[in-house]
Amino acid sequence: MEKFVKLTGVAAPLPIMNVDTDMIIPKQFLKTIQRTGLGKGLFSEMRYLEDGSDNPDFVLNKPAYRQASILVAGDNFGCGSSREHAPWALLDFGVRCVISTSFADIFYNNCFKNGILPIKVDPADLEKLMDDATRGANATLTIDLEAQEIRGPDGGVVKFDIDPFRKHCLLNGLDDIGLTLQKAEKIDAYEKNAAASRPWA
Repeated sequence: MEKFVKLTGVAAPLPIMNVDTDMIIPKQFLKTIQRTGLGKGLFSEMRYLEDGSDNPDFVLNKPAYRQASILVAGDNFGCGSSREHAPWALLDFGVRCVISTSFADIFYNNCFKNGILPIKVDPADLEKLMDDATRGANATLTIDLEAQEIRGPDGGVVKFDIDPFRKHCLLNGLDDIGLTLQKAEKIDAYEKNAAASRPWA
């Protein structure tokens, strides 16, 4: 998993409450277990018109936000079904951080397992960050995970809380497999001892 230490990028405003996982990646894109290639389906029902062309009114189709790596979203982001394809689609598009006042638990946990930082802020801070995100190409935020700070284009700083273990995993690029591999020597030693003590097994 790619480490998350510091991210400076364009923040796209998505002032919609209760964005569910079917809005993030609709069910027709769930036929694959590959983590790549899902970016094209991200927000597809809002992002594309019926003829398949880009919807010019959707934020990620606007020139200033086509390379957005941060989303500033409304309350309860990621609700709905538990599909892990939702963070996969965000990551494949290039989004590494989502900021909201609240997240659905399963989506929130899945983000950390895939190298995405979901940040919870209070409503007043979200309003300020949403305003920052409306500035188009000037809507640049810096997310400093080590310092637990969001720095705005005008120099303002928003602090955020994060579980220390999740912070450690993101800073070091450790998903569940990476955490297990850190104990590879102990696992190998156990397997050798088990084989020696039970040669019939």
